[in-house]
Amino acid sequence: MTQISPREIVQDWVDAFNKADANLISEFYHENAVNHQVAENPVSGKEAIFKMFEQEFSAAEMICIVENIFEDGEWAILEWRDPLGLRGCGFFHIVEGKILLQRGYWDKLTFLRQHNLPLPTR
Repeated sequence: MTQISPREIVQDWVDAFNKADANLISEFYHENAVNHQVAENPVSGKEAIFKMFEQEFSAAEMICIVENIFEDGEWAILEWRDPLGLRGCGFFHIVEGKILLQRGYWDKLTFLRQHNLPLPTR
């Protein structure tokens, strides 16, 4: 049996992300996965990650355009942009064909402004 590579998993993850389907995208994660978008607190567990995506997909229309996907062992690195000009990158640790850890780096303030979402207050 051929195992799918981390690069292929991330490409499939992008396809699911672009469908804005929280059920589909949450299937890419281990039960005990952590998704840490560094502009936010880490989200732990597949169910919590599902809820995070469900909320995010309902708040804004998001599209991920792949610029590069790099692979190094169990890791895949995604460089992306969106149609509004936001750019970012994500690091995915893939274990046994599932995402165990994801870290994402992007400009939250720009994202909120582009989507006319409330800005944080102090």
